[in-house]
Amino acid sequence: MFVIVGLGNPGREYRNTRHNVGYNALDVFASKYGIRVEDGKFQSLIGKGVVEGQKVILVKPLTYMNLSGEAVRAVCDYFKVDTENELIILYDDISLPVGQLRVRPKGSAGGHNGIKNIISHLGSEVFLRIKVGVGEKPSRMDLADYVLGHFSEEDAAAEKEAYEKVSEAILLLMESKVEEAMNKFNRKVPPKEETQGGNI
Repeated sequence: MFVIVGLGNPGREYRNTRHNVGYNALDVFASKYGIRVEDGKFQSLIGKGVVEGQKVILVKPLTYMNLSGEAVRAVCDYFKVDTENELIILYDDISLPVGQLRVRPKGSAGGHNGIKNIISHLGSEVFLRIKVGVGEKPSRMDLADYVLGHFSEEDAAAEKEAYEKVSEAILLLMESKVEEAMNKFNRKVPPKEETQGGNI
């Protein structure tokens, strides 16, 4: 069994904001496999189904981003999942270009409050995660305003493509092909004029 969690904030005003790409990516995955994520339990919307022969629990926490760990812990405790190998978290990352993915089997919160709260409630940094890039915030803009802002039309199109890739990455993680997923989706294609040592 796998618990797959898309992070975001509930409410119409947060729909399709940068901070809600986890919700959106989960919705795309759920739609592919005909799973309805609408059962209210564990301070979340829950959907149950079978994907490629594996039972899955799809979760959209309703606790608001900064308290995501409460919902994640409740779900994992109830279904008795191995959080190191059977929990996959989908969420936004401002350190990645728009639409780029990064798959990781563990790691720090990297300043993401939702992940910070999950680490706190699980007592571990070891859980599978798929980050979706939302682009770096403009230097003079408040971080909260940026992540709660909406994508441009062009960026929204790039994000939709990314959600399809997230679904592919999830399947690889469910097959325990973590290295393969990292090799496939973590590659950064630099602009042609960018020289070695590029990330400034």
